[in-house]
Amino acid sequence: MTTKKVREICEELILSQENLKEVCDVLHEELNKGLGKDTNPEATIKCFPTYVRELPNGKEKGRFLALDLGGTNFRVLLIQLGEKCSMDSRIYAVPQPIMVGPGDGLFDHIAECLASFIKERELGDELLPLGFTFSFPCKQEGLTKARLARWTKGFKCAGVEGRDVVELLKAAIARRGDVKIKICAILNDTTGTLMSCAWKNHNCRIGLIVGTGTNACYMEKLEKVELWDGDLDEPHQVIINTEWGAFGDNGCLDFIRTEYDNNIDCESINPGRQLYEKMISGMYMGEIARQVIIRLVAEGLLFDGKSSEILEEKGSFFTKYISEIESDKPGDYNNCRVILEELGLNSATDTDCANVRHVCECVSRRAAYLAAAGVAVLLNRIGEESVTVAVDGSVYRFHPHFHNLMTEQISHLIKPGMKFGLMLSEDGSGRGAALVAAVASRNSR
Repeated sequence: MTTKKVREICEELILSQENLKEVCDVLHEELNKGLGKDTNPEATIKCFPTYVRELPNGKEKGRFLALDLGGTNFRVLLIQLGEKCSMDSRIYAVPQPIMVGPGDGLFDHIAECLASFIKERELGDELLPLGFTFSFPCKQEGLTKARLARWTKGFKCAGVEGRDVVELLKAAIARRGDVKIKICAILNDTTGTLMSCAWKNHNCRIGLIVGTGTNACYMEKLEKVELWDGDLDEPHQVIINTEWGAFGDNGCLDFIRTEYDNNIDCESINPGRQLYEKMISGMYMGEIARQVIIRLVAEGLLFDGKSSEILEEKGSFFTKYISEIESDKPGDYNNCRVILEELGLNSATDTDCANVRHVCECVSRRAAYLAAAGVAVLLNRIGEESVTVAVDGSVYRFHPHFHNLMTEQISHLIKPGMKFGLMLSEDGSGRGAALVAAVASRNSR
């Protein structure tokens, strides 16, 4: 059983229905600011139009390359679309020095891996259309033009912010001169996730990522997008990449933030930025839990007041530990004990384990409810009777209760009578990129 004092300390991590309704109201306002021409420059949620206006019709065919960069690894994929969909891919690492080195170094590294992938598969002379998934905040100026607004997720390559990343990749490919590629589209992983599910499920209107970071995109009517500078032909819609990780950067979420959130923000490489993301995503959940646990130890409420060297290290309590601890059946602490032993805590009692689990549940439930509030706002904006939400990301995929927690909370926050479903996206940033390239090449014929 969790102890009363532990429950009291964790209470500030628990969001009431009133809190969540207020989060929804504020997010709705912030999205309007992002979409407004006059308000966008100051808006924290940038609501970038993606220039992707058509969803797949399920008849896309052909061979496509996809390049997926969104974290410490990136993938190159060869995708065959048609009656059957086949995929061949390889993962390449982005070494830490390249993540924080000069921009040209990063793009040269990507071009080198792309070239070796093409050579290994003997694709030689075929001019393949490529969809480039680049999962960092970008201001798109067309389907193949996107300026990096700012680095996130531990990247800090100099000389890239404000520049068109497609041009940088083209230049790196040209410097090599040994491969032929036609970049048809640049997108981020949320758009890919939406496209990938829409290929199978034509009700899909929202793409959500809850992984290392969090972001969402959704299909918006053109008349609501004051920033739109493209043509006004049919279809009168465009996918909006919200970049909602920055929600709260202007102080509008301070009413639910805690001392743990403030600590994490201060110690991050981007203080004052991506505050909503820092309450939800896998990059931070484990560290929030660790900070709560450290406090409970300091107050003598866990492990007889004795910590361990490993537990005292920032980042030592991984987010995957939360998923593993919550995968134990209630009252069974096998995973929890194994994890605590890894952290150098060998004599935890059942009560200690119950308390650690309670901390994990408070952190993950808060994350799921905040993500749910965001999705509910998008569902209410779209206003259709039945909408599918495409979801991807390690937190959603591996946490045993995240899906159910989100579903339960979205039901409370959407308008009565609306139906929705959360659908796990099968490889959005890979197949989704190929689908954007396929729709683009279908339209340019």
